[in-house]
Amino acid sequence: MKCRAAIVRGTDQPWEVTEVEVDPPKAGEVVVRWAAAGMCHSDEHIVTGDMVPPEEAWEMMGIESFFPIIGGHEGSGVIEQVGAGVSSVAPGDHVSASFIPSCGRCRYCSTGRQNLCDAGAGAFQKGMITDGTSRHRLADGTDVNLFAKLGTFAEYSCVAESQVIKVEPDLPLDAVALVSCGVATGWGSATNRAAVQAGDTVVVVGIGGIGINAVQGAKMAGAKHVIAVDPVEFKREKAMEFGATHTFASMEEALPAVAELSWGQMADKVIMTPGVLHGEMMALGTQLAGKGGTIVVTAIAPITQTESSVNLFELAMWNKEIKGTIFGSLNPRADIPKLLAMYRDGQLKLDELITERYALADINVGYQAMRDGTNLRGVIVHGG
Repeated sequence: MKCRAAIVRGTDQPWEVTEVEVDPPKAGEVVVRWAAAGMCHSDEHIVTGDMVPPEEAWEMMGIESFFPIIGGHEGSGVIEQVGAGVSSVAPGDHVSASFIPSCGRCRYCSTGRQNLCDAGAGAFQKGMITDGTSRHRLADGTDVNLFAKLGTFAEYSCVAESQVIKVEPDLPLDAVALVSCGVATGWGSATNRAAVQAGDTVVVVGIGGIGINAVQGAKMAGAKHVIAVDPVEFKREKAMEFGATHTFASMEEALPAVAELSWGQMADKVIMTPGVLHGEMMALGTQLAGKGGTIVVTAIAPITQTESSVNLFELAMWNKEIKGTIFGSLNPRADIPKLLAMYRDGQLKLDELITERYALADINVGYQAMRDGTNLRGVIVHGG
């Protein structure tokens, strides 16, 4: 079938809406008609190059070229077709995307760590994770890659069954889209990876689509102080609506305030969720944490960055810990339905996250709004 999709042909280039051809699914695959796609900052990292592997590494990774690529990894839709052997979904089912596959068989899935599923290792390689061949082509016959093997910036795409999760059909699909990445990643960064407890002092650095949900998660976990740090006033105001108790424009500004609020003990948990995390930012990030404190690194750093400013003496002598996380260290197949159940019961805010909805043709307008700091989360509504 033919459909429209937003692609990038190289770094520092705008999104281009063009026609692509999508082949029918093979064994273990499904075709999804995407209804909504969240405009996550991770897709912006393709444009800036922060998430693009260096060209000299492409051959080692088994790819001829990273580009062209269809963007989008946060999304929801309806199953259009299923291939042989597919049993968890059927045509007409409503689904959430899962940029982390869950094969259920690898070492990580079988030990309750679906966010580290081995099938995710092929995220940057061309072709399907099922057999390595492509189902998506441009009009001139060029194979096109899918970001995170999902490509939710297309009206249709063919994906592995392991990357879709059936959801209840009455749930709004734009809300379902948000849970597939940003909400789960931020919420899980606080509640799971940082293990925020009642009475904790928590600092969240960077209040975008992920950081705002780290704020929401910390508040739901019972934190006494939830301190949101962001240079954009609009985002600081939104943070207060989602559970922040205090806001500051910078870590430098927050540092003495955290000391005062905590009677000199500093934060129990610091969650780093800026748009781009540069190594030198970790110096203040770790200073914000007190003795025995946990610093969770959620944000994307440039893929080639290898240095970070961390006081190792303080890390050891103050018994601090630094943890990375992907998908908030949650299990997509279990936790996406759980988050949606909390939304249904009015415990989790999702609708309030959406600042603006865009047609696919306006994708560049939406991403400019994200860069300008006027969007908390933009959502592409296919057919809108």
